[in-house]
Amino acid sequence: METNTISAGRTVAAAVGTILVTGCGTDAGLSAPATASALASPSAAVPFGQEDVLKDLRAAVTAAGSAGSKVETGFGVSRERLVRAATEQQRKVAALAARLAPCVVVWAPTGNRYSSPDAVDPAGTRRQLDAALSGLAARGWKEAAPPKEAPVENIGAYFMASYKKEGWFIDARHVEASALDQVTVMATKEACFDRLTNEERALIEK
Repeated sequence: METNTISAGRTVAAAVGTILVTGCGTDAGLSAPATASALASPSAAVPFGQEDVLKDLRAAVTAAGSAGSKVETGFGVSRERLVRAATEQQRKVAALAARLAPCVVVWAPTGNRYSSPDAVDPAGTRRQLDAALSGLAARGWKEAAPPKEAPVENIGAYFMASYKKEGWFIDARHVEASALDQVTVMATKEACFDRLTNEERALIEK
C-alpha cells in the first residue's frame, strides 16, 4: 500500500511537471544543477541513483520495443521553454524544478498525442507500456500499489501503476480518451521530495 510520503512526493513531482509543460520560468538556478553523485561524500558507498534509474528505464523501454523513444533525466522540458519570461510564481517553480532535476527521470513516448481516431492505437500503446513495466519488474522494481484502471467519461480509459526500488518511486500512466493516446512515466527520488519545505509545497499547490 502506498505511504503518505510516496503519495506526497508523486503529487508534487507531477505538479511541477505539469506547470513546466505549460511553459514557464527563467534560467534562475538552471546552470549546472548538482548531481546526486556530487552531493554524496567521496568516501561513502555510491547509492542507487539517477543514473541507475535511467539505465533501468532505458533497458526496460528498449526491451519493450521502444528504443526510439527518449528516456531522460529531469522533467523532460527544454531549456528554451524554461527560460521564457513568466510570472514570479512560474520563475520560482522553474528554479525548484532545476534543483529537483537530479531526482527525476521521465519517459513520455507519446507526448500529448492528438490525432484522428483512425490514427491512434491505444491498445498498442498500452501493450508497450505493459511491456516496459514488466521489464522494470525484471530489474527489481516492486509494485508500490495495485494497478488501477477506470473509464473516462465513457469515452476512454485511465490506467495508473506504481513501482519502487531503493528509495525511488515510479508513477506510470496511460490515458485514452477520444483521440488522445498518452503515456507518461516519471521516476522520483523520495528523499528529495520529503525535504521540500511547506513554502515550496504551497508554491506547487497554488
